[in-house]
Amino acid sequence: MEPRRHIVFVVFDGIKMLDVAGPAEVFAEANLFGAHYSLSYASPSGEPVITSVGLRLPVDKAAADVTEADTVVVSGGDALVTRAVPADLTQAIRLLHPRARRLVSICTGSFALAGAGVLDGRRATTHWRHAQLLARAYPDVQVQPDALFVEDGGIVTSAGVSAGIDLALALVEQDHGGDLARNVARGLVVFMQRPGGQSQFSAPLEVRPPRTPDLRSVVDLVAAQPGLPHTVGSLAALIGVSPRHLARMFAAEMDTTPAKFVEQVRLDHAKALLDSGCGVAEAARAAGFGSSETMRRTFVARLGVSPSGYRARFATAQRGGKDGVAARAR
Repeated sequence: MEPRRHIVFVVFDGIKMLDVAGPAEVFAEANLFGAHYSLSYASPSGEPVITSVGLRLPVDKAAADVTEADTVVVSGGDALVTRAVPADLTQAIRLLHPRARRLVSICTGSFALAGAGVLDGRRATTHWRHAQLLARAYPDVQVQPDALFVEDGGIVTSAGVSAGIDLALALVEQDHGGDLARNVARGLVVFMQRPGGQSQFSAPLEVRPPRTPDLRSVVDLVAAQPGLPHTVGSLAALIGVSPRHLARMFAAEMDTTPAKFVEQVRLDHAKALLDSGCGVAEAARAAGFGSSETMRRTFVARLGVSPSGYRARFATAQRGGKDGVAARAR
């Protein structure tokens, strides 16, 4: 049996509860499918903390008493963007960084990492609303505001609150493979996410990520930026193969063609935009369809309903109608 991977959550007063609970549930769920994670919680002082929802969260020890960890997770909190990062928190991060294989932040937890100086010269991200503030406050950090999560030298930073779940799934996949990570996603009824912009929307759980690194880079690009003018030729050129060879790769590993894959990703993206309240024309542009009419034809052919009809059904579901299209889990 492989050794347990120790995950340490560094918590503090005002910490966002979902930033802790979401990733922790992912790791705990992974244990049901054969992973070997142990979870513990540490505060700078070793004292319990009060979370953003008013719950008192006990801890196992002080951060200084953590001697080893596979992964250290620093979650976010609203106060991290309104006042200076507490000195005891930055000291805890500096102590734990060299003791862990990887250091992770969730949402505004990146401000704590930046305050500790561990992001200097590195690429990082945070919640899109606070990305400009992070860049101004810490000019030595290379902020990537459009990223869902960013890994640089064993330090991984993630975007908004729910992105912590996406990141935890990605870490489980990194540790134990895609099959186990998909089982976790199914168990928690969430979608598997891939690295990319915050405009990224997830492919269906049944889609198996390609084994071939070159093909996966193509798939990741399309998933992250469906609005780009993707063609078979441009995607083939990305990895230095012929369009015919790329088509063979898609057929062998994805059981589809490049064009159909791009169309499906754009369809998923457009559905999510409509779900979130975007208009039809705006969704068509952002998803890369080029025109509302092109998107309408795709919706009718694939779903049997127009974009406006789909949006109306979703609105009904939001009001609690029984016949509406259920909102996508995010």
